[in-house]
Amino acid sequence: MDQATIFAAAVLAAAAPLIFATMGETLTERAGVVNLSLDGTILMGAMIAFAVALKTQSVLLGFGAAALTGALIALVLCFLSLSLRQSQTAVGFVLALLCTELSSFLGAPFVRLPGPAVPFLPIPGLADLPLIGPLLFQHDLAIYTSFLLAPLAGWLLFQTRIGLTLRALGERPEAAYARGVPVTLVRYLVTVAGGALVGIAGAVYSLDLKQGWSYRHTFGAGWIALAIVIFGGWRPWRVALGCYLFAALEILALRMQSVLTGLPTQVFQVAPFALMIAVLVLVNLAGRRRVSRRIGGLPPGLRGPVQALVDRLVAPAPAALGQPFERP
Repeated sequence: MDQATIFAAAVLAAAAPLIFATMGETLTERAGVVNLSLDGTILMGAMIAFAVALKTQSVLLGFGAAALTGALIALVLCFLSLSLRQSQTAVGFVLALLCTELSSFLGAPFVRLPGPAVPFLPIPGLADLPLIGPLLFQHDLAIYTSFLLAPLAGWLLFQTRIGLTLRALGERPEAAYARGVPVTLVRYLVTVAGGALVGIAGAVYSLDLKQGWSYRHTFGAGWIALAIVIFGGWRPWRVALGCYLFAALEILALRMQSVLTGLPTQVFQVAPFALMIAVLVLVNLAGRRRVSRRIGGLPPGLRGPVQALVDRLVAPAPAALGQPFERP
């Protein structure tokens, strides 16, 4: 296997937990609810998944426990923000901090213990194909599932009546309510389902990608997942692309440590985050009026393609994102 194929396969694997988390958050935010508890939820999911898998020796039960944990945290968010009408932003931050500390406290007995992991599952007949075999068919079930999530989320959002309803809740919940949609109930269901996916992201870390549990095992993954959802413009395919981009930056940073030995290791640890922020800034700048004026000054041959690229980059947030719904 050549180095490029090894690198690409590693990127696909490293992006798997982010795919789970971002797809859950994309569906949630499309319905008008912003869940900022992602970082704590992923940590709790990772800790609970490892603890349950270790005690029961069942990876499947570990994933189930992580999904249930994420769903319960999302349910708390829904109750406080949708039923009690507290700020979604404030509740999400508090839950993120609470779950982070709780995972450290509850996970202390499991730090650095050997435990079960998702078994390697090459697909017979396909794993030996040249190039695409090592790239796509020599992984495990968690990573294969991550390949399917973006197409499924895109189909659900843009090709089904359910997706149309979700998007209506994020843009004009009053109109959806007038057509008989129970806005609060549907937002509950979508947010809880999205939370379950975020919990599973934690399980992918502790039972697959970074096997085991340690203090703040996945710290920062939830915040970067939130940033990737914005980068992706709440569109599953672009969000998935952002996940793979960030995973590639992480792996490149790790490899550069052995080349640029004079630089502190902290530089390589924070570099992917800094680059991701730079990309977000560029994406947001693309929608500014000043940029449109600059595009207007380009030669006619360049103006069209550049404007088309900018139009693809700019994606406004759902109009009712984070706003409470009041029944008319």
